[in-house]
Amino acid sequence: MSSAEPTEQTGPALRPRADRDRVPAPAPMPGLGECARLLADSTTTSTALVADALARIEAAQPTLNAFRHLRAEAALAEAVEADRRLAAGERLPLLGVPVAVKDDTDVAGLPTHFGCDGERPPAATDSEAVRRLRAAGAVIVGKTNSCELGQWPFTEGPAFGATRNPWNTAHTPGGSSGGSAAAVAAGLVPAALGSDGAGSVRIPAAWTHLVGIKPQRGRVSVHPHHDAFQGLTVNGPLARTVADAALLLDAAAGAHPEDFHRPPAVRASDAARRDPGRLRIALAWRPPLTLTGAGPDPEVRRAVAALAETLARLGHHVEEARPRYGLIGLAFVPRATAGIAEFAARHPEPALLDPRTRSALRTGTRLGGRVVRAARAREVRQHHRIGALFDGYDVLLTPTTAAPPPRIGTFDRLSAWRTDVTMATACPYAWPWNVLGWPGINVPAGFTRSGLPVGAQLLGPSRSEERLIALAAQLEDDLLWYDHRPPSP
Repeated sequence: MSSAEPTEQTGPALRPRADRDRVPAPAPMPGLGECARLLADSTTTSTALVADALARIEAAQPTLNAFRHLRAEAALAEAVEADRRLAAGERLPLLGVPVAVKDDTDVAGLPTHFGCDGERPPAATDSEAVRRLRAAGAVIVGKTNSCELGQWPFTEGPAFGATRNPWNTAHTPGGSSGGSAAAVAAGLVPAALGSDGAGSVRIPAAWTHLVGIKPQRGRVSVHPHHDAFQGLTVNGPLARTVADAALLLDAAAGAHPEDFHRPPAVRASDAARRDPGRLRIALAWRPPLTLTGAGPDPEVRRAVAALAETLARLGHHVEEARPRYGLIGLAFVPRATAGIAEFAARHPEPALLDPRTRSALRTGTRLGGRVVRAARAREVRQHHRIGALFDGYDVLLTPTTAAPPPRIGTFDRLSAWRTDVTMATACPYAWPWNVLGWPGINVPAGFTRSGLPVGAQLLGPSRSEERLIALAAQLEDDLLWYDHRPPSP
């Protein structure tokens, strides 16, 4: 780096050729809230923002491979219409702002491959979450890559190749919302929607230095699915700041008339501006039982411990504790594999599915019916047992993952069993909150010595999003994690 700086001997005109010939990196795309403000103030246009996002996506695609489908022509047409509405004085929370959604989410006119190979017909209608984003004025620019049926904490597959981490393209951005995470971290879009059935928003957020919110079950509709993955999966935002994640959550939140789960509304953006007060925070290092002996990598532990010290410095009471997870995995496995089986059974060409998916399909078919009903019936007892922690604490803090982001190809050619073991070793912390249906937020916790991002989870009891968001915003105000950006793709 120092060789590129001007010196008294050489002066600025004599920089090395490699530096003089380098194309300057584009200015970062504004965040979600900033885009909305610029549009409302007539400082820019939706056409300019959407065209910029599409150009960034196209330029980064050979390197990051974040997107499965683009809506270039349709998005630009919608941007022109948004500009007309803005000029007429109309104001909506996201009017004219470009955003992306994950490829498990129906967008009218595009197929929903959900990471799978083969041909699928275009969706006839938008999912409820997309309908709400459009109602808030957002312009959907495209659909981001996901691993096959969202099963794994990496975003790779024969249908689309490998999605890469903008911080180091030799590594995965995580999964299954890896395309959304890579797109936001690289500044291709200001925010994106993902989904989280076992950590699939929080894990890629941790591994790409983002804020990722897993909301309360039912907070953001999963319609046309009424109870996705047996109640494990929810939709949630990924963004660079808490305020942007909260804004996207507010825009997407709400139930479809046919939804099973309908929690009362929250005001996420208001919470992002609120002092959380002095909280009692439990720090848990021990993950639930996975039979892998997994614990945090020393660099992950160092980063999360530093975050805990920051919380204490901000006035919170932080102490180590052990949640009583019990054998919660016995409830997770039947629900997860039955959910995979339900989605896999709809694929028109099952032979194109990954062998590991076909194995999960067989397991889920065997564990369906009575076993799944029994697993779901245990949820009330799990709420009482694990929720007892919140009799003495307000928030649970854990690592989001036990390991930094693995290298691309780590999971290649592994059997279904070895994939599950490797996955559970790297990511043992996130999935219990999917069984419970309760909210959690990944916040950036820093970097390994080699520059790879890691994260921490703020977890709460039922319907505690506002408290978690307020606490995350307080941390962000202190740590200013949004000042750190990956190199240009």
